[in-house]
Amino acid sequence: MAKKFDGVIEAVRYNPDGQIALVRAYVLRVVTYSDRVLLDRKTLLERIKAGKKFTTGQRKEFLASTFEFGKPVKALGSNGKDILTTREDAPQNDELEETPIF
Repeated sequence: MAKKFDGVIEAVRYNPDGQIALVRAYVLRVVTYSDRVLLDRKTLLERIKAGKKFTTGQRKEFLASTFEFGKPVKALGSNGKDILTTREDAPQNDELEETPIF
């Protein structure tokens, strides 16, 4: 059985200060994924802290809710500042590796 994530992030937009402004994602709705949705940083962070699992990835063309998954997205807290990342080491800013910018 394929992995089930609560959301798949396909593109990201960063603020000039290095934080995520928006992500373009597909969100799991019961047994299938939604159309593309835009999530701001606050909403994405709230969902991850609530236990939802997000990953980077791309939808396979013509295959509806079938994805090529990338790396899982984590929320790391350091010095009272939350960082959204796919990296293993502790980055200074939000960073979703290998995710296109829109």
